[in-house]
Amino acid sequence: MRLYHSPTSPFVRKVMVLLIESGNEGRIDIVHAAGSPVDPGTMPLAQNPLGKIPALERDDGPAIYDSRVICRYLDDRFGAGLYPSGPRLWDALTLEATADGIMDAAILMVYESRIRPEDKRFDPWAEGQWAKVERALDALESRWIATLSGPVDMGQIAVGCALGYLDFRLHDRDWRGTRPQLAAWYAAFADRRSMLATVPAAT
Repeated sequence: MRLYHSPTSPFVRKVMVLLIESGNEGRIDIVHAAGSPVDPGTMPLAQNPLGKIPALERDDGPAIYDSRVICRYLDDRFGAGLYPSGPRLWDALTLEATADGIMDAAILMVYESRIRPEDKRFDPWAEGQWAKVERALDALESRWIATLSGPVDMGQIAVGCALGYLDFRLHDRDWRGTRPQLAAWYAAFADRRSMLATVPAAT
């Protein structure tokens, strides 16, 4: 199998953390890909017509995407058990969806400042994205700490990658300020080998 990969993508990081947590990081070939909405660059367009990563070339079928599909596929293929059974599954999936929403909004903010010409930027739109992030973070703090503190699953991994991306690209926003429980949880989770091995380098 081949994974189209960028070390700065939080969605790719989810896949890599899953591979490490399940002891399978050496079983997939990594192919570097880079691009943006205005320049696909080396993005795997033949594998994912949306021009996004991660995309996974399988040896038993066509390429699959996005990160949620890839993670579910790899978890099933490797028997990783990071998607729990029973009622806990719905909590894990909701946490993963919440984390992916945080990452989507944060990436749009990064694109607004990095790609859009300065005279065409619209600050209220960027702040609207940040409002989504803040609402999601508040929900994690008030509603989900007990679940986050349970056995490691894909919901926790996704939240960890989302918070790591906020530190990486939007560190000046201080997401920790009013969320001490979430900050404490992340400090411990970020110290896992899988997280330390996938910290993105500044670009």
